[in-house]
Amino acid sequence: MGCMRLAIIAVLVAVVTTTTKPPHIVIIVVDDWGWGDVGFHHGSRFKTPTIDELAYNSVIFNNYYVQPLCTPARAALMTGRYPIHLGLQHFAITGAQPFGLRLNETIMPQYLHNLGYTTHALGKWHIGHFTKEHTPTHRGFDSFFGYYNGYHDYYDRLHQDTFTGKDVGTWGFDFRRNDDLDYTTYGYYITELLTNEALSIIDQSAKSENPMFMYLCHTAVIRGNTIHPLEAPDEYTDQYGFLESETRQSLAGMVAALDDSTSRVIQALKDNDMYDNSIIIVTTDNGGAIDGYDNNDASNYPLRGGKNSLWEGGIRGTAFIHSPLLDVQGPPRIMNGLMHLTDWVPTLYHAAGGDVADLPNDLDGYDMWDCIVNDTPSPRTEILHNIDPIFQVAALRVGDYKIVIGEVHGQNNSWYRPAELTQDILSEIEDLLSPLVVKCGPKPDDALENCKPTIKPCLFDISKDPCEFNNIAESQPDILEKLLSILDTYDMTAVEPMFPDNDPAGDPAKHHGAWDSWVDPSSPDDIKKYGQYF
Repeated sequence: MGCMRLAIIAVLVAVVTTTTKPPHIVIIVVDDWGWGDVGFHHGSRFKTPTIDELAYNSVIFNNYYVQPLCTPARAALMTGRYPIHLGLQHFAITGAQPFGLRLNETIMPQYLHNLGYTTHALGKWHIGHFTKEHTPTHRGFDSFFGYYNGYHDYYDRLHQDTFTGKDVGTWGFDFRRNDDLDYTTYGYYITELLTNEALSIIDQSAKSENPMFMYLCHTAVIRGNTIHPLEAPDEYTDQYGFLESETRQSLAGMVAALDDSTSRVIQALKDNDMYDNSIIIVTTDNGGAIDGYDNNDASNYPLRGGKNSLWEGGIRGTAFIHSPLLDVQGPPRIMNGLMHLTDWVPTLYHAAGGDVADLPNDLDGYDMWDCIVNDTPSPRTEILHNIDPIFQVAALRVGDYKIVIGEVHGQNNSWYRPAELTQDILSEIEDLLSPLVVKCGPKPDDALENCKPTIKPCLFDISKDPCEFNNIAESQPDILEKLLSILDTYDMTAVEPMFPDNDPAGDPAKHHGAWDSWVDPSSPDDIKKYGQYF
């Protein structure tokens, strides 16, 4: 499977590598973004005019896969390695857990530093903060403006950790400029706050001789604290009064604010004469949280399942790459070849002028730059979605086929459709000729019953059955056995998952009411107690 040519393009490798300096790189991560909650996928009634316009002049990744949860996804993106090889394959890090992405792992900003980039992280981190050495400015980022945990209130910067347990407090302030707590951010809507900082960094970078790398990780659209889980200014939510669900109204407003943010970032690049030599990636970290899961109500329609599941709705992600260097000026070029979050490290290292041969040889990611630039086939033929020995679940994609084994999580097993998608609207969507609209085909009466992955493995042909209606394990035993064998091979390379108990020493009450680092990796006592997680 390669890249669908919808526009005539030139061979552009020489154009990218012979510019006066390497391209600026901006990665915009949308948290828990549902497959259907973006205009060009037609899976809801949300409007995203800026994102749609960018996408229609971009390379859109139509078989792009992420991880089912935040921490594993961000670790994969930053390292180019599968979570099973990082010990992060089980679950997201909670506020007082003493572990994170191991310090011997090199991450994207460190690679780009070697190529002369200045590097900036904004927003959500969520790959470890129990030691200072695990935090952004100690891992290759020149600046950090954001928070350590997985979410916080959209206005007051408080993180309520619901998984800490009785020995650890659940509330604490969580926002920093570099290493220092920044209480001046209190009361500002987080999407606007991060956007304003991004614009400031772009203005500063325009005066620099160095290329810029910006990692802009929005809070939206993950839920915040349980008191006010979904929040957006009235100017955005008022646009969606026609939606019956107040939760969907709030979520739609959050997406609208994101769309405005994206517009402002692009305009700032243009105003500073940086746009023509910029690469902009927009991606989710995992699928949307559906039907009340995690206090949210996203649409992955028509895909099956959602966040924290290995069904397509939890791991098939929205993503595209936009750059004037690619000369895609509508219609979009749609890449149907397989791509995974881990591919960004080698791909962007190549785009930045680096020699991919200089990267570690144990990366799981593939260099996709030639495919993106020249519309050639994807070098990737398989994706390990995950192996989690604690939850006892695994999934693997090889070519067109996908195997699913174990407890894929019952709440997210079905095909959730938001109420605004009436039958009339669905009929209109089905009539669209856009190759970006997922066509499921007829749904059999036994769609929920024909696959019981806790009893025996299920097999799907995703190319013909993207909505996972038809388990073909019994009719294709040879293919099933092949995928089981490949899965076993991956399992033999996996490291033990890290997931220690919460540590009372990480309680915000012991750190002046803030979530902070509490372990010193140079201390003999801390090495003895926590060293296995460094």
